[in-house]
Amino acid sequence: MNERFAASTLKNPLMPDEVIFSEKGVTFKARKVFSSSENFVFYSDIAGVEIESGVFFSTIRIKARAREEEIVIENFTKGDARKVKELILERAFR
Repeated sequence: MNERFAASTLKNPLMPDEVIFSEKGVTFKARKVFSSSENFVFYSDIAGVEIESGVFFSTIRIKARAREEEIVIENFTKGDARKVKELILERAFR
């Protein structure tokens, strides 16, 4: 059940963003040059998922019920972004 998706290494070869699925929720790891953030959200706390697609890569935005700010993870392939959204919605709205 622990599925993992990593962002493309073309734009950020050393520190790609990641999405990790577990039994109870999903972990989002967003990495930058001098900082990183790791957010765990229970499936039941996810209010929505949006994908913003560019020519080559997609950005995934997660809206969690208990947070004001969206969780943003970047540089995923369009196919991976769609799969991440599909898995989150499937598990969050059972």
